[in-house]
Amino acid sequence: MAQICKNIVVVGGSYVGVVSPRFATLPTHEHKCLIPYTSTFSLSPDPSRHSQPAPPSHPPGTIPNGDTKPSAIAFLQSYQSSLRSADSIAIVGGGAVGVQMACDLREIYPHKQVTLIHSRDTLMPVYHPALSDLIKSRFAELGVKLITGSRVVLPEGGFPLETKPTEVKLQDGRVLTADFVITATGQTPNNQWLRTLGDGVINERNGFVKVQPTMQKEGYRDLFAVGDINDCGAHKAAKPGLVQAGVAARNIAALIRGEEVEEKLVVAPASIHLTLGLTKNVIFRNPDTAKGVTEPYINLKDEEDMNMEEVWGRRGPKVSSERDYHL
Repeated sequence: MAQICKNIVVVGGSYVGVVSPRFATLPTHEHKCLIPYTSTFSLSPDPSRHSQPAPPSHPPGTIPNGDTKPSAIAFLQSYQSSLRSADSIAIVGGGAVGVQMACDLREIYPHKQVTLIHSRDTLMPVYHPALSDLIKSRFAELGVKLITGSRVVLPEGGFPLETKPTEVKLQDGRVLTADFVITATGQTPNNQWLRTLGDGVINERNGFVKVQPTMQKEGYRDLFAVGDINDCGAHKAAKPGLVQAGVAARNIAALIRGEEVEEKLVVAPASIHLTLGLTKNVIFRNPDTAKGVTEPYINLKDEEDMNMEEVWGRRGPKVSSERDYHL
């Protein structure tokens, strides 16, 4: 007789990775960033189950601080105010967040000097070099200054979240000054409680959770990890996270039925839907070399790409007017 499953605990409340760079730069939209769980957990009347868990740990940057919607909105508004009053802005990191913020800032504030600093010559190196070439072309079009080839010396405690002339030092000796510095160097996994499970749970090389293709932690039948926290070999983005979540959910359902888990994750070539400003975006997918494909898929679009109405439609309460975003 199969053991009855009493509880399933889900730690992490995003759709496996929501980052909010545009809400930190574009005024008047910040209230759309945090979506209530009231529709997600419609079967549960307990409001305590709808609270937002702690996000991954980041350097001071664009992730809203605070554990309530009003405090998170206040943080984003303060961040926007600092950017608004800065004449020059430096962005540290040439990943998706840094690239998107650089493009947005030059469209919102075309009179400001925006500089992106990246340690390598190729931007977003997880992807085929054609994406880096496309981004550099877009930077030239928008007037984003690009500095590559050396890491920034990050000050202890990070750069100040206020507008004031700040020195940005590079390891090769170069120094520049900006009125505001954005740190977009990636996530630090929030893995402290997982370490309490014992040695071997965390890959000490990168801080992520080691998982099998079934999305289970090896040696832990009932522990699954999906999205940014795991070390499954997929790139950190929403789409692969959603695929992982599906594999985990179906395998959890099999365990509940008393069956063996059978479904395994197949890691697809890295892909991304990347905004390149308020009115341009690209869908980019690395070539699937296993199938003999040698060139990347590139779909460059000229259209506004915030799509928050669609996201709320999938995840949150029905929106019938602008005031509904303030829930």
